[in-house]
Amino acid sequence: MNILITGGTGFIGTPLSRELRNAGHTVVVTTRRPSDSKDKLTWDPPALISADTISEFDAVINLAGEPIAPGRWTKKRKELIMSSRVNTTRALVDSMKKIIPPRPPLEKGGFSNIPLFDKEGSGEILKGLPKVLISASAIGYYGDHRDEYVTEDTPPASDFLAEVCKAWEAEALRAQEFDIRVVLVRIGGVLESDGGALPEMMVPFKFFLGGPIGSGKQWFSWIHRDDVVGIIKHALENESVSGPVNAAAPNPVTNKEFSSALGKTLGRPSWLAVPGFIVKLTLGELGGVLLTGQRVLPEKALKAGYHFKYTEVNEALAAILRGRK
Repeated sequence: MNILITGGTGFIGTPLSRELRNAGHTVVVTTRRPSDSKDKLTWDPPALISADTISEFDAVINLAGEPIAPGRWTKKRKELIMSSRVNTTRALVDSMKKIIPPRPPLEKGGFSNIPLFDKEGSGEILKGLPKVLISASAIGYYGDHRDEYVTEDTPPASDFLAEVCKAWEAEALRAQEFDIRVVLVRIGGVLESDGGALPEMMVPFKFFLGGPIGSGKQWFSWIHRDDVVGIIKHALENESVSGPVNAAAPNPVTNKEFSSALGKTLGRPSWLAVPGFIVKLTLGELGGVLLTGQRVLPEKALKAGYHFKYTEVNEALAAILRGRK
């Protein structure tokens, strides 16, 4: 397949691009900087991608978005977190919309089989749309559920992260108007040594000051980055997969259990808890999120036949941090 990836040079996009190329796909990543490279497309949303260009791709994978951490969520920062996701996704779908208008709906639902022609009425059938849009989202969609198990059928919360995810996903789902298969990958806490939250989480342990955050009872739905890449690739290549898919390992752990596993892997103690009020005082609203969590299950990924590379957090941390004590 010819695949376009937004955020293709990021923490997840870089290994995903490499994996897809190794599997024989042709990958083009977007960049805001001018480029003549065949594997890069210059694009600065909210500008649209030309119809001729977007029609060259069989699939679009949307990973773009401002990181939610570190730092406090100021009003300006929250606006950027929201707009970087919503505006990019809207521009992608609007770019597709330029190629083909929605098919006339049937009275009983679905779409007609009437051929799609260009807007000028010349009778020439338009170039095809991408067959699938895979758009990132996050398990923040669900909000805090304490000890309750969370699946893709769990309704959304109403806090800031949930509102971001709902708006983000709503823009992606508009592509269904054009018979495009849409997959929403709700990503958990991604573990790897070269990005994400893990490098910062390791810092206090290196100084023998590691431990749980707050009570430590909040659930942490983690996933090794290899499995995020694997789930996206699996969804790309399996037409039966659509809608929300939780990208989280099948065995979530509490924050206390994760801290213990991290300390053991690093050969450091994990007894020094960080009081919740300090976390809130330091990080504000983001701190409140760290003191809550979700016990997420990847129900749809498992039913679709995806086999996790890492199902236990001890195994994942050992693979990531081997030789880094």
